[in-house]
Amino acid sequence: MDSLTQLIPPPPEPFDARGDWPAVERELGVRLPEDYKALVETYGWGEFCDFLRLRTPFGDSPHNGLKWQSGNPSAPPRWNGQERHPYPLHPEPGGLLIWGTTTDADRLCWPTAGDPQSWPVVIWSRDGDYETIPKGAAEFLEGWSGAQFSSDLLGDMEPDLAPWFTTYHPRTNRCLRLSEGPLPHPERLRMLRDALAPTADRGSWRAEDGRSGQDHFATVGSDWQLTYDMADPHQIRIAYPPHDHERAQRELTTAVHRMGCDILAVSTSDGTPLTAWGLPTDDCS
Repeated sequence: MDSLTQLIPPPPEPFDARGDWPAVERELGVRLPEDYKALVETYGWGEFCDFLRLRTPFGDSPHNGLKWQSGNPSAPPRWNGQERHPYPLHPEPGGLLIWGTTTDADRLCWPTAGDPQSWPVVIWSRDGDYETIPKGAAEFLEGWSGAQFSSDLLGDMEPDLAPWFTTYHPRTNRCLRLSEGPLPHPERLRMLRDALAPTADRGSWRAEDGRSGQDHFATVGSDWQLTYDMADPHQIRIAYPPHDHERAQRELTTAVHRMGCDILAVSTSDGTPLTAWGLPTDDCS
């Protein structure tokens, strides 16, 4: 945990991070690894590097909690008449117990046999494939995020990015459709990030023809998550804590004008159009 927190600073106020561990273990019928308890209490519910999602057994969100600690087979048997899944599922003896997921719908599990402090990580892919990593949960997160090992199923951490953690808590999501404006995309991106500085990279991609792509970044301190789409459509997507609603509206509007663009439309994350920015309770998730 010390190495992990040095690599990835934890949030000042972890979300869904505290609760009654003995009650959780009684309900699950197993003791849990101490490093997992430390992970939950240190980071809470959230996401490492926009990919590895740490689940906690606490809170009342339908997207978190004890129901995420068990699972069901994700596909039928691979071979005719032969069982595809080499592990039983919790609460069967030694069955897989889920402690995390990925944005690709893979599950991060433990096989619950033997001493909990020695449980390895089993990656259970959305396609029903499995990979065992002989590390505990905290060591696994540190190793993958720090590019210390590769996974056949997960791939590698994106190079040249410092790893980070994003806390899950209520956020307001807005999508701003923009006019093109006279400036090239690199200049618009620079002006956008300068207006919201300081910011940190969260990755980017470009199409082969160079005409479309996305740039992901986050504000440092205020915890705003942004994606800037080059074209088709030209837009900015932002997620921010609801209490920052007025500030986000003000600073994004100013930034767009500096970029030489106009805001053509505003919508929620599910595409619901708004006449303006709307209230901060319109689209919190």
